[in-house]
Amino acid sequence: MRKLEIADAEIMQLAIRQEIERSEESRYDHRLHGVLLVSCGYSCTEVGQLLGQAATTVQRWVGRFERDGFDGLREGDRPGRPRALDESQWHRVEADLRKTPREFGFEAGLWDGSLLSEHLRKNYGVRLGVRQCQRLFGQMGFRLRKPRPQVAQSDPARVAAVKKTPAPGKARGH
Repeated sequence: MRKLEIADAEIMQLAIRQEIERSEESRYDHRLHGVLLVSCGYSCTEVGQLLGQAATTVQRWVGRFERDGFDGLREGDRPGRPRALDESQWHRVEADLRKTPREFGFEAGLWDGSLLSEHLRKNYGVRLGVRQCQRLFGQMGFRLRKPRPQVAQSDPARVAAVKKTPAPGKARGH
């Protein structure tokens, strides 16, 4: 039988991997295939190379399968650090962010990561870094708003003096 080749193989591999990541079912099937290949005698390194995964990831799949059966390959709660804010604190912080920072004694007019970090430390006893606080904005459905730059409020005469294009009807340098 003649060997089949897929046009643009690298692009297709990327597209297939993205498709696998789209749903829980396809990720589960992907892990099943990995364990199946190991059970057929392939090494975790070989399976990892075939499936675009690290060998240690394949080892973890096999270990979970041996320990928990098919359920070990399904999506579940992922271990990790517990949330810094409990459910009630989360809702209170969401409500706080709908108010201005000035209502909490800050000088700034808009929330940002460092201001939220300070607010959490003072009012909730929770210490989070600036970057983590920036992520909280997105997780809570807020988007970044920046104040208008100073240029928008500058002196029109000084702006005209440094402008590259003259105002309509005005000659340059005369």
